[in-house]
Amino acid sequence: MSEDCKWYVVHTYSGYENKVKANMEKAIENRGMQELIDQVVVPTQDTIEIKNGVKKHVQRKIYPGYVLVKMIMTDETWFVVRNTTGVTSFVGPASKPIPLTDEEIISMGIEMPNIELDINVDELVRIIAGPFDGSVGNVREVNPHKKTVTVSLSVFGRETQVELDYHIVQRM
Repeated sequence: MSEDCKWYVVHTYSGYENKVKANMEKAIENRGMQELIDQVVVPTQDTIEIKNGVKKHVQRKIYPGYVLVKMIMTDETWFVVRNTTGVTSFVGPASKPIPLTDEEIISMGIEMPNIELDINVDELVRIIAGPFDGSVGNVREVNPHKKTVTVSLSVFGRETQVELDYHIVQRM
């Protein structure tokens, strides 16, 4: 997919997110626009719900009332997305579509950057985001499969180990 392809947020009627996704994908296919509209996503997360003492795995929408669309913005793609049944508007000032920033995409968990970490155990790192932003700690473990590092920090005078994503630590 091209560099011009960006993520946009579309507001939908609440409860219609999956229907909007299906309708949009059908319209994209019918019009042969797969080269312009790459993905339509309803972000969900698995949760465990306990009802009447029974555990049940449930998929919950992370952003109810919203659908994410990765596309190249043209008059035609705008028209197809905007006129999908159930879509109320694009998110942006005066319904003018504004693409998500790279930081927003990463923080929302839509796409994770492919990061190769050149940090080893026992090296000092600075945390550059999140609740420990600005803290310095010692790397205790590197997990390339989960793309995380375990860092030992001093929190309230006590040595505490925290697991952090690669993209929020920086070698000193």
